[in-house]
Amino acid sequence: MNVLITGAASGIGLALAGILAAKAGPRAGLMLVDRDAARLNEAAEQLRGTGARIFTGIGDLADPLEPARVVEQAARDLGGLDGIASNAGIIQSAPLTSLEVADFDRIFAINARPTWLLGKAAHGLLKQSRGAIVATASLSAEHPTPPLGAYSASKAALVMLVQQMAVEWGPDGIRCNCVSPGPTLTPMTATAYANPKLKQQREANIPLRRLGQPTDIANAIAFLMSPEGAFISGVNLMVDGGMSQYLMPATGSGGGH
Repeated sequence: MNVLITGAASGIGLALAGILAAKAGPRAGLMLVDRDAARLNEAAEQLRGTGARIFTGIGDLADPLEPARVVEQAARDLGGLDGIASNAGIIQSAPLTSLEVADFDRIFAINARPTWLLGKAAHGLLKQSRGAIVATASLSAEHPTPPLGAYSASKAALVMLVQQMAVEWGPDGIRCNCVSPGPTLTPMTATAYANPKLKQQREANIPLRRLGQPTDIANAIAFLMSPEGAFISGVNLMVDGGMSQYLMPATGSGGGH
């Protein structure tokens, strides 16, 4: 299975690479893409011990030319493409009243646009392999999350974009899905969750009473990309420990929980 993974140097992307490499071993070909060259090379060395074929591509997907370039590199190095995990993303906290236009545009340029450009560039390859695209969205795509207005909006746009791709490209045999993580402990969120009070507060609002781990999300991506998910397309799978179902108990309705 030949898979291109963006945001692969750490967190969910790295966890997914580890899962795919462990399952497929020498049959796995992985193109790891990230803008952090040092961490990306470290991740690649870590994964080569599995026997999987590991290649790396360094680039900032905010550049509209980069998605096509990394797809071309993946096709050349891997010899084909069976899946894309569009996982790269950023979070920026700012109230909408003080958010700058340049920051708003950059959030969309990283969180939403690359999934379309990756899929567009890889369409022929994925049509040939009857492959899959899985994008990492967020619980915030369906629930306003102040002060992350631009982030929430970008993830909502991503979900609809992937659903549009699922409908348009389904006749070509290409499946397109999203996973939406709830609060997850990754290098991007580690500083915030180092605050014990915040961590405890978040966990109290998750029915499973724990933060997600990168492997929790990565396992869902791997499933949607696998033959076991062959008849699933156009879904946004919540991987949030039940948090999206917790509105009424969290407000004390029904006596709380």
